[in-house]
This record gives sequence, structure tokens and C-alpha cells, in this order.
Amino acid sequence: MQRIPVDVSRLGALMCVVPPEPKVNLETGQIRTDADGVEAWVVGVSVRQLDRRRADIIEVTVAGEPKGITEGMRLTLHDLVAMSWEIDGRKGTSFRAGAVLPHGGSATPPPPATAPSKTRGSGEA
Repeated sequence: MQRIPVDVSRLGALMCVVPPEPKVNLETGQIRTDADGVEAWVVGVSVRQLDRRRADIIEVTVAGEPKGITEGMRLTLHDLVAMSWEIDGRKGTSFRAGAVLPHGGSATPPPPATAPSKTRGSGEA
């Protein structure tokens, strides 16, 4: 899968339209994880390019739960990449960010999330 860096400085307003939620495998019901075992979260983001009136909605996946993000909040996306994919004749583009932060928050993204100490779905109560 080709990873294409996105120049977020060329984007206008970025706004949360769907608050962060765990990214769930629809077949198993389990929360997806990245290669390091960190839970994947998804945020619905409204994107309006500077020179256009129309806005688009994209889902941005990030490792670990983004903190302090609520619906209607302006956002900052760090290290945004687009990835084109094709599965069973269907094609699309997915988006992943190194961090999703409230706009005007810390200029540096938080350190990468770490893997959970216990695995989910292990049958423990």
C-alpha cells in the first residue's frame, strides 16, 4: 500500500464531526490494533480546502485514543498520510495521522501510544 504524505498546511479548516471511537473489526467485534499492538481509533474530520467552498468528510485513523477531542472542535493533524487501497474490486483511500490534537494545542504531538499491558478479549473478567 502506497503511503502519500498530505500537506495539511494547504488545507483550510479541520473540524471534528464524529468524536474519536475505537476502530472495530466488523467481523469479530474486536478493536483493531496497529503493528505495535496499540488500539486504533478513528475520528471523523471535516476538511475544507483554502480555495474551495465545499467541505469533505474523511475518517482519520490514529494509534491510541486522542484525548480532549469533541464534536465541533477545530483540529490539528500531525503526519497525515493518504493510502490508496483495493479489495475485492472495491477501491478507496484511507487516512492515518501520527496524532490528532485540538487546534491551538501543543505544537508538538504527544509521544507515540504504547501497547496495552493486557490483551483484550482474553476471556478474563
